[in-house]
Amino acid sequence: MPTQLEHIKLKAQKLFDNAKGSHDWGHTLRVYRLCERIGKAEGADMVVVRTAAYLHDIGRICQDQSAGKICHAAEGAKMAVPMIKHLPVTKLQKDNIIHCIRAHRFRNDQAPETLEAKVLFDADKIDSIGAVGVARTFLFAGEVGANLHNPHAVIENTLPYSRDDTGYREFKLKLCQIKDRIITTEGRKIANERHEFMVFFFKRFLEEYEGKR
Repeated sequence: MPTQLEHIKLKAQKLFDNAKGSHDWGHTLRVYRLCERIGKAEGADMVVVRTAAYLHDIGRICQDQSAGKICHAAEGAKMAVPMIKHLPVTKLQKDNIIHCIRAHRFRNDQAPETLEAKVLFDADKIDSIGAVGVARTFLFAGEVGANLHNPHAVIENTLPYSRDDTGYREFKLKLCQIKDRIITTEGRKIANERHEFMVFFFKRFLEEYEGKR
């Protein structure tokens, strides 16, 4: 007999049938595993953390279809309300699950306030850096039709979801800042190591692109 959490997992997974590779069900599972590691180390309510981890990106398809105009975190929080309605948890826990989903996005004005929201925020951010983060960055660039690199572009003047939305642009505007946004102690340990690798990669990338290596 499937558990309540397994039911949530199956419902969430179905929403990723047509997801793009950079934010597919595999991303959700990696975030879930990071949540397990960070949440246990930080003493979080793992019922809340696990549920929110499975549901955190269910609104992603709406953001992709709108070319970024719809916030997937806000949309996902709305979608999750009926999905967790009958979970055998307290109202406070349900409210916390919704808050975790709404507050997990990097570019968002909703800050994570609970420990569980901070765990999910950190796990989601950590999956965007390091070796996996680099791979996802170029995967996303390919999805939106971006160039491999635009060496003459003024990055601050470029637009997301365009040919200028390169892997290096994402690194300069977002990924290089991630480690300084991590909140939990365990999360910072993981993020610092991943950050070092990512900085090395993009330095090497530019050297190779320019024919210096």
